[in-house]
Amino acid sequence: MNDTSHGLSRRRVLGTIAGAAGAVAAAGLAPSAAFAGNGVLVPTGKRGIILYSVRDRIGAAPDATGVPYGFERVLARLAEIGYKEVEFAGYTQHTSILGRQITPAEIRQILDDNGLRANGSHASVPSTVTPDTIAAFEQTLDTAEILGMTHIGTGNDPTGSNYKADWDAAVDRWNTFGEMAAARGLKLYTHNHDAAYDFLRDSGPLDAQGRPTRSSGVRKLEYFIARTNPEWVWFEMDIYWAHVAQHRFRSYTDPDGVTRTSIFDPLAVVAGQTKRFPLFHAKDGTYNPASAAGYEMVPLGQGDIDYGTFFANMGAKGYHNPMWEQDNAPGGAADPGRSLRYAEVSYRHMSGLRG
Repeated sequence: MNDTSHGLSRRRVLGTIAGAAGAVAAAGLAPSAAFAGNGVLVPTGKRGIILYSVRDRIGAAPDATGVPYGFERVLARLAEIGYKEVEFAGYTQHTSILGRQITPAEIRQILDDNGLRANGSHASVPSTVTPDTIAAFEQTLDTAEILGMTHIGTGNDPTGSNYKADWDAAVDRWNTFGEMAAARGLKLYTHNHDAAYDFLRDSGPLDAQGRPTRSSGVRKLEYFIARTNPEWVWFEMDIYWAHVAQHRFRSYTDPDGVTRTSIFDPLAVVAGQTKRFPLFHAKDGTYNPASAAGYEMVPLGQGDIDYGTFFANMGAKGYHNPMWEQDNAPGGAADPGRSLRYAEVSYRHMSGLRG
């Protein structure tokens, strides 16, 4: 972890004023100590949310719970909380709301009415390059333009493979689609989970299928970053999953069969080329070394990932667009309002980060 223990560190308390009274009291600090930073780390206009976090209410049918449902009501509530940017995870809602499916143009009007900006989408980036997939991707770009996006992306890694040949093919494919997006004034980005930071199998003896079994120590996504065109291909780091990778992928077998230790540093990857990461998923987690992932998802500010240190040291202050995400935010029928409550709690923490 970056200069902190896995608990609530004093440095972390100093890095945030979200829920300042409770945090300061818990840490035993004077109130003024929590405001020692030199400015907000996430400017007002950069505070965002991916709608996957509130997917239960976007997709809900009209009900008697009193909790907002559908795009019109949910986006209005998010704007009321203070969010300014929205990342999409689909463009559909329950058809009973309008008696049909909502259109991208109608969603755009709702965004405009609430002072919100669409800043990305986990859309589909084709796995092959053919006339049909190119035409389909053009339609994806059409929708992005209707919604007024500046970025368009996917929620998946460029490839799920561990092997260099597959990542080389992904480089070519993403450069192709990235050039198409750039021609429309859009930045094509890939959103990544922990597996993308595993070590590339690029050396050593071959297995029965003729694939390398060992690694030179290069991580898969770092290989991809270095070989894609920086004018066409961009990145959205999910900071939670990057910390899971730090927990999971700590060693590799080198070409000579020797086990080597290499601890992943998410902040170093971003700081080294910060402008290739215009977007982030700001997802928090409580450290639990007994779990396979090493973390358990919680609302932003309630976990052990040091967002104050991360955002203060990644460079290009004010450039990035963090989107709050929590996969397990929906509370189901037992607690239909949970995801929107978590959205408010997380916004307060994001808005209070200073450094």
